[in-house]
Amino acid sequence: MVFQHPANKKEFIGHIIVAVLMVLFVIFLIFFNLGIEKKPLLPADGMTFEKATVIEVLQDNVNEDGNRAGSQILKVEITSGQHRGTVCEASNMAGYLYGAQCEVGTKVIVQVSEYEGNFSASVYNYDRGMTLYILVGLFLVVLCIIGGRKGIMSGISLIFTFVCILFLYLPMMYIGYSPFLAATLVVILTTLVSMYFIGGFSVKTACSVLGTIAGVIVAGVIAMIFGNLSHISGWNVSEIETMIVIGQNSKLQIGGMMFSGILIASLGAVMDVSMSVASTINEIYIHNPQLTTKQLFTAGIHVGQDMMGTMSNTLILAFTGSSINTLMIIYAYSMPYLQIINMYDIGIEILQGISGALGVILTVPFVSIISAMWLTRSKAEKSKEILSKK
Repeated sequence: MVFQHPANKKEFIGHIIVAVLMVLFVIFLIFFNLGIEKKPLLPADGMTFEKATVIEVLQDNVNEDGNRAGSQILKVEITSGQHRGTVCEASNMAGYLYGAQCEVGTKVIVQVSEYEGNFSASVYNYDRGMTLYILVGLFLVVLCIIGGRKGIMSGISLIFTFVCILFLYLPMMYIGYSPFLAATLVVILTTLVSMYFIGGFSVKTACSVLGTIAGVIVAGVIAMIFGNLSHISGWNVSEIETMIVIGQNSKLQIGGMMFSGILIASLGAVMDVSMSVASTINEIYIHNPQLTTKQLFTAGIHVGQDMMGTMSNTLILAFTGSSINTLMIIYAYSMPYLQIINMYDIGIEILQGISGALGVILTVPFVSIISAMWLTRSKAEKSKEILSKK
């Protein structure tokens, strides 16, 4: 039997406990979300979104020069919901954000309204759900094929992270919990589960978990401190009007949302650095157990120095990419420096990028000292046990 060895049997029991805890956690999430009542921002009486297929273009909007302007009148067949099989006319505003450039056979999503016996439909957008599902499926398949068992475990941990954000992080903030507290809880849970799936029960897993949590929380604290000093908060984001409406219909603490988002955004990069440094120190110790705490710490710092630049660039470039439209507007209008540096959008991007990068950088000494002390302490305890037996 595989699990007859005491160590393996103990590890097997640990896996069973983790599986039970995850099942209990899922049950908790189900009941937790059932108890949350969300107030709709817009009345939805008689209005639904359904899948449909264009079967005829009754009135097109193509000009003589080939460009489209105005709206189309289409005949569509609804293919989902209670109106499935219904053929009706639908208006289509072919804009950049809503509507679609339709022809016969185009799959679309229609907004169906039914009020006092009157039935109307309008094209909301392309039906791109299947395309996105295929893309996600391709990602998971490639991850599992290239990564093998590690890839499968990474996929499971990614799904767990998504579940935590969607069914724990967002609901907690909606019902009034501190956004920073909600983000910290999600960071701890996702780090524990992700590191467990990647490294199992081991010293390097424990050290990387502690280092990740420390690094991410430091990133959030730095963002809060400098956000207060520069008078930047969640009230200064571009979607603030919508957030205010949501806040009026819930207990959402809008001011702290931006800082909690920094914790979530920096988690992936910090986790990567933490596990890499912890694994390296562990391997070094296995091959040379005579090294001291200081020597192991120095080795971790040297390894981490090679990762600081790339991971910091990853975070900063990610935030820069998300604000590329703002940067293009600034460039095109040749805005003066004093205006640029004091814009809320620029201040928020700098705050997010730099605080996240600082979290990555500080994770290296955190993980290095934790790993070095843990491994050398374990060696000292084993030596004491040997001496006591003699």
